[in-house]
Amino acid sequence: MLDMNDAELPRNTDILPDGSFVKITMQIRRGGLDGDGEADRGVLKGAKSPGSDVRMLDCEFTITDGPLARRKFWQTFTVMGGKLDEHGVSIGWKISKGMFRAMIDSALGLDPQDMSDAARGKRVLRGLSDLHGITFAAKLRVEPASDARYSETNKIDRVLLASDPEYTKVMAGESVPAAPTPRPPRATTNAPAAAAPAWGSQPAPSPAAAPEQAPAWAAPAQPAPAAQPAPPPAAGPAFAGGGPAWLNG
Repeated sequence: MLDMNDAELPRNTDILPDGSFVKITMQIRRGGLDGDGEADRGVLKGAKSPGSDVRMLDCEFTITDGPLARRKFWQTFTVMGGKLDEHGVSIGWKISKGMFRAMIDSALGLDPQDMSDAARGKRVLRGLSDLHGITFAAKLRVEPASDARYSETNKIDRVLLASDPEYTKVMAGESVPAAPTPRPPRATTNAPAAAAPAWGSQPAPSPAAAPEQAPAWAAPAQPAPAAQPAPPPAAGPAFAGGGPAWLNG
């Protein structure tokens, strides 16, 4: 006999309202690739694009309080690779690092301008894995998919800090009306390709004409032998439950 009365009801997977103010907890989903340092062994995820050097933190966010409690959304943050700035630093990492710092300030109620030794010490992590389990306040947005075959998704629009008027209520678990941010529509990538103009067609070569021999320097290079796949990284240690104690106050 199976008693289904205590089974968890199916969760609502609809998109969260644009401009929602929420208190959320972040969980890191391991991707199997190593980050910098022992604390981040097996933590990162690789990009899907072939040949990309981008490494990301794959995160799941769960709303902790209010009418949207237990609803989830997912977001990745670039922490290595991709486009570089004039100093050779990953632009994606600079953006993500600023977001992570804001998460810490929000979780602990720190003033972003507070650069005292005590505040600075709370912003130093053993690794990105220390962010596993952090709880903070944020405003969400609805982001259209770049490919119309996929549905729109929720992302963090901005992290709420102690100076934001909604911060105290959100962190206390109170409901705050959504405030959507107007955004221009984004172009999608599934538009049909334009037909080539007639004048762009190349005439077929005459059957009587012998093909010209390409010069030696134009010959395609011989393909390099396929590289042997690297062995999978060793599994890293399990996350400490809830991250470091100081991170969540």
